[in-house]
Amino acid sequence: QHHDSFSIAPLFADGMVLQQRSNVPVWGTARAGATVRIKASWGAEASATADADGTWKTKVNTPKAGGPFTLTVTTMDTVVVVKDVLAGEVWLASGQSNMEMPVDGWPPADSIMNAAAEIRNAVYPSIRMFTVHRMISLTPESTAGGSWISASPETAGKFSATGYFFARAVHKALGVPVGIIHSSWGGTRIEPWISGESISTIEAHRDVLKKIAEGRETREAYAAWMRSFPTMDVSKRSGDAQWTGLKFNDDECSLPGFDDSGWREMKLPQGWENSDVGDFDGVVWFRKTLVVPASWIGKQLAIELGPIDDMDVTFINGVRVGGMETGGMWNVARSYTVPDSCLKDSVVSIAIRVVDTQGGGGLYGRPEQLVLRAVGTKDVLSIAGTWKYLPVANYDGRQFTVFGAKDSGYFSHPPKGIGLTNTTPSAIYNAMIAPLVPYAIKGAIWYQGESNTGDPKAYAALLPLMIADWRKQFNVGEFPFYYVQIAPYGYSAGTRSELLREAQLSALGVKNAGMAVTLDIGSARTIHPWNKQEVGRRLALWALAKTYGKKTPYSGPRYTSMKREKNSIVLSFDNAGKGLVLKHTGAEFMIAGADKAFKPAVVRVRGGRLAVSHPDIPKPAAVRYAFTDTSSGILFNSDGLPASSFRTDTWNE
Repeated sequence: QHHDSFSIAPLFADGMVLQQRSNVPVWGTARAGATVRIKASWGAEASATADADGTWKTKVNTPKAGGPFTLTVTTMDTVVVVKDVLAGEVWLASGQSNMEMPVDGWPPADSIMNAAAEIRNAVYPSIRMFTVHRMISLTPESTAGGSWISASPETAGKFSATGYFFARAVHKALGVPVGIIHSSWGGTRIEPWISGESISTIEAHRDVLKKIAEGRETREAYAAWMRSFPTMDVSKRSGDAQWTGLKFNDDECSLPGFDDSGWREMKLPQGWENSDVGDFDGVVWFRKTLVVPASWIGKQLAIELGPIDDMDVTFINGVRVGGMETGGMWNVARSYTVPDSCLKDSVVSIAIRVVDTQGGGGLYGRPEQLVLRAVGTKDVLSIAGTWKYLPVANYDGRQFTVFGAKDSGYFSHPPKGIGLTNTTPSAIYNAMIAPLVPYAIKGAIWYQGESNTGDPKAYAALLPLMIADWRKQFNVGEFPFYYVQIAPYGYSAGTRSELLREAQLSALGVKNAGMAVTLDIGSARTIHPWNKQEVGRRLALWALAKTYGKKTPYSGPRYTSMKREKNSIVLSFDNAGKGLVLKHTGAEFMIAGADKAFKPAVVRVRGGRLAVSHPDIPKPAAVRYAFTDTSSGILFNSDGLPASSFRTDTWNE
């Protein structure tokens, strides 16, 4: 149906939702100078002429909520009919894994509350979701992969849970179709989601675009070198069978007599991203030969390797002694028994094939975890230290590029140049937001921040920057931007995620911004809390109250000011409803004098205010609420909505 150079942007496809009662942009490509005519079944018409560069754009008036309609787009010898078009409310949903997490969850560790029932009851033909395929790019792209899918028990399991529950709450309250354009990527920082022109206004990222541009030729040479090798697509394999029985022209690497003199050396244990291998997903062999005491010959041995990220197969003297070849084993310590028949003499050759599919890779435990031991004795031999290694295949999330073991082809690769990854500033914006511009949206919802907990101060500037950036790009004014404050979670030692929550709280200073607080529905044990229904509902309350003018409470209490009264600090709040509520007393309120030594406080509710004190602190100077990684929310208003964590001081930690 697409003749020659004629196309419509991917969002204009069967099942789409258009923003109701608007003048919506419609665009695509055509031969330079060609006339494109649009006729809508609700009676609107528009036309456009393709520019010299082959792009065309026009605007079409949309009706009030309803449908299904058709949109007919015609040029010279091509007619495209877009069917099952609804008019309703369109929202962009974006962020990292808590936005990406589907209704059917990520079993076994991370599930969504009542998922089976939610999926069974997902009969909402006028709730539609367009999920943008994951992509990165150096420069802004004009097209993105994805399709519009309506909510049914067959499809809803794959929908963004936060996006779906938001859409459902808005749909039920307004009684109109809701379209969600869902574009998110687990584990991503905020910097890649901001356009190049905006991110380069931040000093720390000023040179990134220049570096990317300068590195283009280097990167293209590397890509050409990669294309000279065979590939193996594993995206069609599923479940536990996905990673078993894979061949990389590398079988001989397990053999004791194999010549590994051309291989390089690496000290183990360490994540290989900290070595010469660098940022690499794929398959790496490790080899080491050592001499064991003669008394061990014929004895039962065991090999311990600590945790391996992600999968391994381990050989001793050419015999496979163990392996873990299913996903999710990246933090499991390996321990395999060695059959006594493996040892003919005291020379032991160890070979380990490691497959890493994302993030860090390799044997990354503690040195004392890497040992050979004689079972039933106290005899232990350390195998930490210098190993030989060879990468034999690269993995890109879909397919392996196979270098094999012959001639160590890998080490002759040309330089990669500045790595373009999903952490590169603007790289995700270019591929997953730019192609959506300027589709007519009502607003955006955002759930991200866990990956930026290492630098909360920077985030306080980046979030408002991104909001302003997206508003400028979509060009529909200061559209509502409602975001989720990250939930409590036990991060690694030294992380101060409460400061990231504070940075998110400060972004409420942005016009038309709103924040859903999740302090009471998180879990210190998982970074993916399971009650996404409430997350979606709280985001929808902001939209219903602020965007759609409904009389509904939308925010929990918000700390505004403090004053000292005798030996107490009295805190005032906005959005207290008919009064503040303390769900239970925990040590979530802390109070300190000028010495900055915080102690658990005594808290009394006085309507919309709190009096906070401690018998041993006659002159209190500061109060903090829920100010740790794993604090949980105990302060609510009469409408049952929680307060954000906050502090009255600005003391530098």
